[in-house]
Amino acid sequence: MIWCILIVGVLLPQSLAHPGFFTSIGQMTDLIHTEKDLVTSLKDYIKAEEDKLEQIKKWAEKLDRLTSTATKDPEGFVGHPVNAFKLMKRLNTEWSELENLVLKDMSDGFISNLTIQRQYFPNDEDQVGAAKALLRLQDTYNLDTDTISKGNLPGVKHKSFLTVEDCFELGKVAYTEADYYHTELWMEQALRQLDEGEVSTIDKVSVLDYLSYAVYQQGDLDKALLLTKKLLELDPEHQRANGNLKYFEYIMAKEKDVNKSASDDQSDQKTTPKKKGAAVDYLPERQKYEMLCRGEGIKMTPRRQKKLFCRYHDGNRNPKFILAPAKQEDEWDKPRIIRFHDIISDAEIEIVKDLAKPRLSRATVHDPETGKLTTAQYRVSKSAWLSGYENPVVSRINMRIQDLTGLDVSTAEELQVANYGVGGQYEPHFDFARKDEPDAFKELGTGNRIATWLFYMSDVLAGGATVFPEVGASVWPKKGTAVFWYNLFASGEGDYSTRHAACPVLVGNKWVSNKWLHERGQEFRRPCTLSELE
Repeated sequence: MIWCILIVGVLLPQSLAHPGFFTSIGQMTDLIHTEKDLVTSLKDYIKAEEDKLEQIKKWAEKLDRLTSTATKDPEGFVGHPVNAFKLMKRLNTEWSELENLVLKDMSDGFISNLTIQRQYFPNDEDQVGAAKALLRLQDTYNLDTDTISKGNLPGVKHKSFLTVEDCFELGKVAYTEADYYHTELWMEQALRQLDEGEVSTIDKVSVLDYLSYAVYQQGDLDKALLLTKKLLELDPEHQRANGNLKYFEYIMAKEKDVNKSASDDQSDQKTTPKKKGAAVDYLPERQKYEMLCRGEGIKMTPRRQKKLFCRYHDGNRNPKFILAPAKQEDEWDKPRIIRFHDIISDAEIEIVKDLAKPRLSRATVHDPETGKLTTAQYRVSKSAWLSGYENPVVSRINMRIQDLTGLDVSTAEELQVANYGVGGQYEPHFDFARKDEPDAFKELGTGNRIATWLFYMSDVLAGGATVFPEVGASVWPKKGTAVFWYNLFASGEGDYSTRHAACPVLVGNKWVSNKWLHERGQEFRRPCTLSELE
């Protein structure tokens, strides 16, 4: 019992309130300017200290020369009345001035600026959120710890490295989540960098302490014992490691004495912890989702590919598009996903982003039990809602969607603008409400979400695809384009093949905006059919 207590004695970090900086790259850029301002303030402080030390240095040099001369013939020196007067003056007045200069605090300006800026700093929740994002990217894109640590990511402009301290911190974050798989990976990376000679404030004893426990929790008792012995070679008096060593040896001795029968095997399974299974929030299609995010597992056959076309679309002879038709491309056949090229200008994108930035808040999802909006770990982004009446650009965009889709936007939801953060994602979900969610859009009174229009307002250097795991489709972000699909069949039944996800952003900044169009107002624009699945 004592040994068990010793094992779980590793301390866990605490976290504070959560401002959510890590959920939006757009808002994180403000922190860059904040830090730049602090660096400027710090350099001003250093300059002030250097000027102060320069003054003190000049005093010291002057007095050194003076006292060197005076001490060679003290009586002769003070026999001169001017020297006598100046000696009295220096000791009575000037040394006091020097004392005041030495005691003068030059840090007031810097500390004051730091105190003001600190209220806008990220906190523990942001740091943990960013760490979890790295772990998520590691899994989704099959990245090893060395690749991430060396910053060898696709499309990076500003390469950055992880130190031993950074790797250790990632391992600790995984540990607090009882994610011993990632704890082992990152503690091993920290240990590897220490073995390579990297200078660090983190020692091998601390790393091995976490590592041995993480390995034990995954059921590898032999490796846990080996790591514990290695720790004790470095610190023979380590209390927890000594307790763990006795416990591990006791377990191994007990296993050797147990018969190999089936019942004894079951007893062993109760004794030794097993590897942690998939996290409870992992969705059934997780593997397909991650493969599609990597560009793998796409199910479009050459035969089906031949049936996809590009065309000019005039919005059913809409006057606005007869002379300048929109460029359409078939992205997928079932469900039919259409991409519109050059459908929103760079100027319009910047206006929409500028309107949204001050309002960005953590993106929410509909709780199927309550029908209310709530935040969720599977949606990591910030969003804002823009109404057509508040800016002519938003109104013009709304009308463009109506003209090209033929659907009434007066019953649609407001334009939602989203910016994804570090590893920002939205795991597989439906846009429409299922039959077991009858109250999902009851407050709107406009029926279910019949269709989705999604603008891509930025290019993404790596990752960030929109994927449809049910059908094996991947749609990649391209600035200035939009994709459109129906969530409901014409009969009003939900199209379950439209289940989709926003893949984590590996490198870059992803801005999107979307319009959810509802059933009301579409009765004559998209009439019902007699077939349920048409």
